Amino acid sequence: MPPAIASTTARLEARISTDLHAMLKRAAEIQGRTMTDFVVAAVQTAAQSAIEQAEVIRLTLADQECFAQALLSPAPPNAALKRAFARRSKLLRAE
Repeated sequence: MPPAIASTTARLEARISTDLHAMLKRAAEIQGRTMTDFVVAAVQTAAQSAIEQAEVIRLTLADQECFAQALLSPAPPNAALKRAFARRSKLLRAE
């Protein structure tokens, strides 16, 4: 039998108004969840959304066109890039 994997948890406490507490309790009951489960799921969804929004790069139309043009018509390789490709080729042949 494999050893049990210990799960770690952390505690989160928050002071909220009695009105908000009642609202959360009602919403949890409607969904058939415990209040803890309801709050954890809601907080997780909100956190994922906040992180996704922060990680998305937003470009203006002009920036989008400039980016697309750079992909479609890249600048010719400069000396440093040529040296990097030559070094890469040597390293791959050496393996």
